[in-house]
Order: sequence, then structure tokens, then C-alpha cells
Amino acid sequence: MISLAKLGTTLVFPQPSKALSDPNGLLAFGGDLSVARLRQAYANGIFPWFGEGEPILWWSPDPRGVLPLEQFNCSTKLARTIRQRRFRVSVNQDFSGVINACATIPRNTSGTWITKKMLNAYIDLHQAGHAHSIEVWQGEALVGGLYGVVSGKLFCGESMFHQRTDASKIALFHLIELLKHEGANLIDCQMQNPHLASLGCIEMPRANFLKVLEQLNQQQFSAECWQARTLSEAQ
Repeated sequence: MISLAKLGTTLVFPQPSKALSDPNGLLAFGGDLSVARLRQAYANGIFPWFGEGEPILWWSPDPRGVLPLEQFNCSTKLARTIRQRRFRVSVNQDFSGVINACATIPRNTSGTWITKKMLNAYIDLHQAGHAHSIEVWQGEALVGGLYGVVSGKLFCGESMFHQRTDASKIALFHLIELLKHEGANLIDCQMQNPHLASLGCIEMPRANFLKVLEQLNQQQFSAECWQARTLSEAQ
């Protein structure tokens, strides 16, 4: 594991191949969460993840959790809920609300990795046009959503939340439809877990993921893709 302090003010990261195997993917520590550094990290398959009181830790796990869009598992129950259109779904209408909800909603594990420092950094990244959210509304209440970072034509999912049954999955469904419309075919999920696996997430060797990422970094989403708007009205 390498200290970014030893690299001075440069934004260059160590090669992901230098990451530890235990804990899986830990690559470096230190640095900052500036927009420029975060963009450089995601463009190289690296992301920050650390708890309150810890130094900034940078990760690039092997294997990588990815969700091929065509493999998304939309259950019969979820498909029925989507057809009922009980919720309004939007893009980039309340990024701050989504990330704050992701940071504070009760989890099975103690604490949160979305520290105040992380929260502010990703809001800055959103305001710079590189982080985006999908919101699910019931009336005027924000009841579900997700957010992530874009690198080229790859959406790197960060976190999701729900306050109504399946609200986060509805957000994911609409994100996938939006990405498909743009000709994208993959979501970076960072690391697979049982919940993500149930949705279609698979594991990809890091070397393969980095090759795909290199190609996707040469592409861009359309200017209209992330314009704040409603994606689906409630009936």
C-alpha cells in the first residue's frame, strides 16, 4: 500500500495491480477528495472507501463487481410494481437528498462509509457534472434512489436507498433504461455482494475490467442524458 503523500501534489495513482490481496484491493492512502483527484481515480478503476476517523483509503479490488445491463434480474414482482407506476422517477433533481439519505438510512452494519467529507466531495463532483442521481418520489417525498460517478461511458454505482419496498430497485431499473438508451452496456458495482448478485451483478477479473474501462473512457454520454428531468410520471 502506497502513501499518496509520497507522490506530492501529483494526481497519479499507483497501478491497480499493486493493490493488496488482503484486504482485497487496498491500493493507497492519503491525498484528498478534490474533483480532479476523484476523476483521475475513477478513470483508473480506483475509488475511495473509508470510515470516520480513518485516512482516505483508495481501492481497486480483484475481481470487480459489474452489472451487465442485459443481465439485470427484473423479477415478476418488480416488473408489476414498475407497470403500476405508483412513483415518480427523476434524474438529477435532488442529488443532495439522495446522498444524504444513503448516508443516514439504517444499515445492517454499524456506521456509514459516507462520511461528511465524502458527502461534500461527491456533491462537488455532482456540481461539476460528473456524479448523478436517480430519485424515486411518492408525492413530494423522496422515498428511494441511487447515485454514482460517470467515467467516460461507464456509470460507477456508489450507493442506493429505499424507504418504500423496491424503491431502490425501481431507481436501478430506470437508470438501466437510461443507460441502454445511450448505448451503454455495463454498470460498475465495485464489489459483488449477495444483494447485487441477486440483481445480476457478476465478477470480472480486474485486468479485464480495466481494459473495458480504458475503452469506455474514450466515449461520452450525450449532453441530454443527465439533464434534470422526470423519467416516469406516477399514475
